[in-house]
Amino acid sequence: MRQSTESERLNHPRFRPAWWLPGPHLPTVWGKLARRLPDAHERVERWRAPDGDELSVARLDAASPEAPLLVMLHGLEGTVRSKYAQGLMHQARARGWGAALLIFRACDGRIPSVPRLYHSGETSDADFVIRRLAAEHPTRPIHLVGVSLGANVLLKWLGEQGTSVPQAVRRAAAVSTPFDLAAGSRFLEQGFSQVYVRHFVRSLIRKAEAVLAQHPDLPVDRQRVASARTFWDFDDAFTGPVHGFAGADDYYARSSSIHFLPRIVVPTLLYSAVDDPFLPSVVLDRVMELAGRNPHLVPEFTSRGGHVGWVSGPPWAPTYHMEARVAHWLENGA
Repeated sequence: MRQSTESERLNHPRFRPAWWLPGPHLPTVWGKLARRLPDAHERVERWRAPDGDELSVARLDAASPEAPLLVMLHGLEGTVRSKYAQGLMHQARARGWGAALLIFRACDGRIPSVPRLYHSGETSDADFVIRRLAAEHPTRPIHLVGVSLGANVLLKWLGEQGTSVPQAVRRAAAVSTPFDLAAGSRFLEQGFSQVYVRHFVRSLIRKAEAVLAQHPDLPVDRQRVASARTFWDFDDAFTGPVHGFAGADDYYARSSSIHFLPRIVVPTLLYSAVDDPFLPSVVLDRVMELAGRNPHLVPEFTSRGGHVGWVSGPPWAPTYHMEARVAHWLENGA
């Protein structure tokens, strides 16, 4: 696998992993458990979606109406206070940019009024929000960032849109993308990664049961949902049938962003770590090959970093390299 060299990073510092967080798992969980970060957003707006439900969008105003706007899509079970989302918003504030974070349905504490949740292939909400933000100030540049599940959604949307992406969208960055959902699901069933699976699946089951309580006629086997132990179990029992897929395999095949990479025309940074415990590194080999055929894709795969980790510095003053690296790319295209 070819990895970015120092010269390819131009004038942005090279990532140096924190010595005190060895392996892939400690950097993955450190920021979530130990980082303290004040909120950067100024308010949360409620927008009426085309299907009648409400979407929550956290906003930070720009220093001027013409300043760039950073639009973010968070990861699985993320919230407005996800540390990486607030960290990226702080990067925007430091540059005088505005920022908007789409909070996926049910991740704002409200169960949707329509019979659905969010998932890795659901792009209609992102499309609605991006286009509405583009219409607010048509001359304002828009930069897009997706993290983890949100990165898959972003890349899928960019590929679906192709040349129909709003002209205001200038650059994008996809962080810790689960490019191949089936491969990632299988990989997470091994070793310590099963801890992540149990955590997320328990949370997803609670939301699914709340949706089923409001919409009892959904074609779902409730016992299968309640007994799910892996992502495949949950997606086969709930995500698939509720959102129009034949099951988990069909959902993964139709929603994996790796299939949409050839059609992306927006300059896009693909930022991942080879030791990401959510995805086998062989998938990144395939992504690198595809990116070599699309000049709009810029893969940057660090050897270490974990999943949305990239912690640097000493334990008394850690820094979070990804956020500055992504902001630098969006600002400079390098």
